[in-house]
Parts: sequence; structure tokens; C-alpha cells
Amino acid sequence: MAYAVDPDITVAHTLDAAFYRDEEAFADARERIFARTWQWIGDLADVAAPRSLSPRALLPGLLDEPLLLSRDAAGTLRCLSNVCTHRGNVLVREARSGASDIRCGYHSRRFDLAGRMTFMPEFGEVKHFPSPADDLPAAAFAAWANHGFAAIDAAAPLDAFIGDIAARVAALRLPQFRSDPASSRDYVVRAHWALYVENYLEGFHIPFVHPALSRAVDYASYTDELFRYSSLQIALAKEGDTAFDVASITGAGRGRVAAIYAWIFPNLMLNFYPWGLSLNHVVPEAMDRTRVEFRSYVRDESKRDRGAEGALHEVELEDEAVVEAVQRGVRSRFYRGGRYSPPRERGTHHFHRLLCEFLREPPRP
Repeated sequence: MAYAVDPDITVAHTLDAAFYRDEEAFADARERIFARTWQWIGDLADVAAPRSLSPRALLPGLLDEPLLLSRDAAGTLRCLSNVCTHRGNVLVREARSGASDIRCGYHSRRFDLAGRMTFMPEFGEVKHFPSPADDLPAAAFAAWANHGFAAIDAAAPLDAFIGDIAARVAALRLPQFRSDPASSRDYVVRAHWALYVENYLEGFHIPFVHPALSRAVDYASYTDELFRYSSLQIALAKEGDTAFDVASITGAGRGRVAAIYAWIFPNLMLNFYPWGLSLNHVVPEAMDRTRVEFRSYVRDESKRDRGAEGALHEVELEDEAVVEAVQRGVRSRFYRGGRYSPPRERGTHHFHRLLCEFLREPPRP
């Protein structure tokens, strides 16, 4: 089925509800959307030192591509395939430092930290060996603010996806934020991944779904901005609530900012609060099951649990409840789609347009 959404939000109808129950569309999204966009693969703290190795997985459960971050003795960081070029064994299963090479535990094939094969026992009689095909392939990799991103076949460079957001939050000095594993957790939402993203991309529901958050932010002044592959929502704080120093946030506008909600297509959310960052990575596991990874990075511990962030867990549970209700609703034989609120659902309309754009493109060989 071909999906289309009119570029004019005032006449557009939302994405056809068949999208959320279409197995073919879900499979197409894997190759046409997720394989062609940059995926967050975690922060880079454990590969900061030379001769460090750290296994990563590119969207486990969907793309499920084993990757390996490898920093050589000279300090060069690479993202390599974590699959042995002999018989396909996964090479490195846990992070380690002080590595001298990469060794396969199956038949002892070895690679240097740049991925070049250096040793293979019992291959003395093999002709035309070794060849470049015996080295570990390198994945497309880019870093931003001490976070790593990888892609199978990206539609554009990472800067095209994240550059506008990076410029807007540069003054927050994200590389100085420190990871807080104790506050990090995963949520499982029994709904299509796109429904979760749609809900995130509009503040329209805040007064009706999030009573505590509604008390902390000024809904009337809620604004959004759309970029090529991303969008930004800015929530101003009510008088007396914790807020950013507006002068330190490029282009944030007037007023006291309670939160900055940044989204990068298709599935990454960067939620900036006065205390720091809640990074949300949306991982589709099935057509009606989504895992959301919440990772915390602290800027100012003294401002935790105040203002817009104070009810973060409560807000997440409220979002899950409404998204799971929508999941049930879009299966209805009577529902095909709706209309957009032009002032309040621009982000969702933008997301739907990007989905249609990528789904129209045939997967590359």
C-alpha cells in the first residue's frame, strides 16, 4: 500500500490507520527507514582510552546488527562489524581496555584494532588469501557530543539529521554532562513505535493527559520548530518553577524555559531540563511492541526532580497508557484516520510526511 500525507496541514489527513497494522509496512520500515537513518549506539565513555573495545548492537530486535567500537593505540576510533569474516562468529562480547588485537574465539582468526586480519591458523594452502574481504567491514559512524551514531546506508550525513538541533543546544555544553546509569531504565510499550513518536511530537495532549506537567509548563506559550530531519519543542516554565537561563540557549526565545524537547528522525528524543538530559531511544521490537531506552546525563544535580522533569516517570506512564489505547483504537474497522490541528500538531504532520518519503524510496541493494 502507498502512503501519502498532503504537505498542506490545513487540508491534510493523518497517516492511514492501515500503516499501524500492515506487516509489509513494518518490514519496509526496517529497510527503508531504519537502515537508512543514523541510529544512536550509546555514549563513548568506555572507549575514551586508546586500545579500547566496546561491542554495540544496532537496533537489537529490528536490524540486530552486531557492531564493535575500536579505538586503536593512536587514538583513532572506528566502528567495525563485530562478526568474524571466517564463519560469522560474534567476536567481542564485552567491553575491555588494553586490547592488543581482536581475536575470534571460534577458530582464532585475529584482527588488528583497525579491523585488518593479521593471523589465521591452518590456512597456509588457501589460494588468494588473505584478501580485503577477510578484513572487518567498517560501518558508517559519526560522533556528536561524546555520543556515537552508526548507519547501514544513511540517506544523508549525520549533520543533516542532527545539525540544527546541535546548533540550538550548543550552549548547554552537552559533552560535559555525565552519565547517570542509576537513573536510566527501559520501558516496554505495547504499541506501534510510530504511535509513541507521534505522541511525543505534539504538546496538544499535555492539558488532558499530564496534570502534573501541565502545572509546571505554560501550555499557551508552547512552541515548536521543524527542520529537515528533526524538530524542536520548547516549553516555558510557569512563574516560580525551575527554568533554564534563557540567555544561554541559542534561539530559545523569550521567557523562562522549562524544557527543550528535541527529536531526530526517526526514533531519537533528547529532552533537556535544567538538571540535564533524558535521552529516549525508541526501539521497535514488533509491530505492536516498542522498547524505549531512557538514559540520563546530569548537568546540575541540584535541580533534579523539580519543574517539568519532576514527574518524568509519571508522565511516561501516562504517555504509555494513552499510546496503548490508541494502539487498540487504530485496529478498529471504523477508523481510517483523522485531521491535524495546524497550531498544535505540526510535528506529527512533519513526521508522517517523512515516513511517507522514506517508504516511497526502494531499499538500496
